[in-house]
Amino acid sequence: MSKKGLILVISGFSGVGKGTVVRRLMEKYDNYALSVSVTTRKPREGEVNGREYFFITEEEFAALEADGGLLEGAGYVGHHYGTPRDYVMGRLEEGKDMILEIEIQGALQIKKKYPEAILVFVVPPSARVLKDRLTGRGTETEEVIAERLKRAVEESRGMEEYDYLLVNDDLETCVTELHQIMECEHRRAAVNQELIDHIRRDLASFVEGE
Repeated sequence: MSKKGLILVISGFSGVGKGTVVRRLMEKYDNYALSVSVTTRKPREGEVNGREYFFITEEEFAALEADGGLLEGAGYVGHHYGTPRDYVMGRLEEGKDMILEIEIQGALQIKKKYPEAILVFVVPPSARVLKDRLTGRGTETEEVIAERLKRAVEESRGMEEYDYLLVNDDLETCVTELHQIMECEHRRAAVNQELIDHIRRDLASFVEGE
């Protein structure tokens, strides 16, 4: 019996380690696929177009959004981000759990369109740890770091909208807990109608044959 994949939305404050959690999750388990988002921001050092993001212009983003080519789109710190529709839908049909690493605005758009999507918000052990991680990346100025911390205060007001919170203190623990969440979600009756129908037919056939 085929199993359709689920959408896993992962959000969190900038610098909390979302990307590291996602990479480790995909290293440990083979049933996940990562959606590559489009963005209008410039690539950071070491980023490759089509791997971390598809880097496009604001005009290209607006055209894609107008044509219905995005599952969601959101603005963040002066730039736009979005999730390509066709790639995600195709992999779900293949049985892959699709990871969308997106911000709160986009996450809530996904939840509205796809109520079965699982929303997970990754948080740091403390604000001090968050700042240390931002500083340790070495990719932003002090001004940008301060802006991201202020943004985190705003984003914290939306955490109640998520299904789960995960503290990224120990990476392996965080990744294991995330996978356990998905294992449980796959067993919910609401996403197992095909199995329910099969059991009903099997029971009815068996009783009739007795």
